[in-house]
Amino acid sequence: MQQIINFLIRNKTFLLFSLLFCISLIFTFQSHSYHKSKFINSANFLTGGVYESANNIGGYFGLKKENQILLEENNRLKSILFNTKTSETVVDTFIDSSLYDGNYILKAAQVVKNSYSLTNNYLTINKGKKDSIKEEFGVITSKGIVGILDKVSPNYGRVRSILNSNIGINAQLKKTNHFGILTWNGESPYIVQLIDLPKQAPVVVGDTIITGGLSTIFPKGIPIGTVTSFKTDETENYFEIDVELFNDMTNIGHVYIIENLDATEISNLNNLDE
Repeated sequence: MQQIINFLIRNKTFLLFSLLFCISLIFTFQSHSYHKSKFINSANFLTGGVYESANNIGGYFGLKKENQILLEENNRLKSILFNTKTSETVVDTFIDSSLYDGNYILKAAQVVKNSYSLTNNYLTINKGKKDSIKEEFGVITSKGIVGILDKVSPNYGRVRSILNSNIGINAQLKKTNHFGILTWNGESPYIVQLIDLPKQAPVVVGDTIITGGLSTIFPKGIPIGTVTSFKTDETENYFEIDVELFNDMTNIGHVYIIENLDATEISNLNNLDE
């Protein structure tokens, strides 16, 4: 204890300077948006690099499993390409890019960090501004949706996971056009909730839930999951539905980023009366 006290006394000038320097930096970042944005981008770059290095080490030991996942995905692709009779049954758990027109571009990326045990979960991917990636782009896998990009640095992007209490995604029943909002109650990483679905909708356990296409982020028809249970809300006018995800959000390695080429035009049109 005496040695610690002696160290503090000997270096009191340097320690005081360091403390005041850190405080001044905090005030600078908080009061100047330019400095704040530069700091966030630098932090994203550093943490992204650390996460990517750690992920590369872990990925080496998981190559066998990743190769199996890619093999299964290739098999599903071949099934759609060479056996059109099975495409209707495959689409429930597989995204067929031929269903979408030329308004959407898909870019592959790798997940370098993924959280799923918090109330608000995020993923970090190894694509950023240098790859023409922007905020509000959708992120999916071959099995379904993953989330929405909310922060982008030059080399990395942060994705707000569907396992995030602050996310809301337009979703609907596959068999009808009844739609609601996809949310998460913060409990199971395998189950999300579909709320505000009118009680007139003919819901049964086992129904497939897909994206509704009423936003500029996700096209209509991307699979989400299946209905496991449902009930009416407090108003008894809407259903609250538990949806088991097609994606295993605890095991996400490779993703696809969706860019809607018409997003800016649609947003500008919608803002004309505001």
